Amino acid sequence: MSRVAKNPIALPQGVKVAISPEAIAVTGPLGSLSFAANSAVRVEQDGDRLLCHPVDGAANANALSGTVRAIVANMVNGVSTGFQRKLNLVGVGYRAQAQGDTLNLTLGFSHPVAHKMPAGIKVETPTQTEILIKGVDKQLVGQVAAEIRAYRKPEPYKGKGVRYSDEVIVLKETKKK
Repeated sequence: MSRVAKNPIALPQGVKVAISPEAIAVTGPLGSLSFAANSAVRVEQDGDRLLCHPVDGAANANALSGTVRAIVANMVNGVSTGFQRKLNLVGVGYRAQAQGDTLNLTLGFSHPVAHKMPAGIKVETPTQTEILIKGVDKQLVGQVAAEIRAYRKPEPYKGKGVRYSDEVIVLKETKKK
């Protein structure tokens, strides 16, 4: 059995789980998420915790049990506390402004960039150079952050661009005469 799948998932107060042969649905104070169940993994609720067991005889059930456990744990964490990614803009004149479900970016191009947020994602700009992306789906929050970063990745000589707040940019040394 997978080492990851051996750990039970603790259900916080106010989180409800509906397990069916087709899907696993998790509902909490921040929203609800669902995941298509895999026939190689059996998910069962034992009081206030969830257990993931591989089905005997199924190919790669051992590996899938750890994957399903990680996805369901992220769903439980998302509907109870939520996820967020913080981006920083580094560069002269680089600005961000959130207007409803659209993020307006000025990144040194000849035109402003407007990024529309998908459903379930909220964006905030505490300052002009900080972007906070919040949501209940960990994968979607990370995907939106990666799409925004892809507009202007940090360049290796001055470090200008859109970067994650915890990202370390190793600057290259410029050419010497």
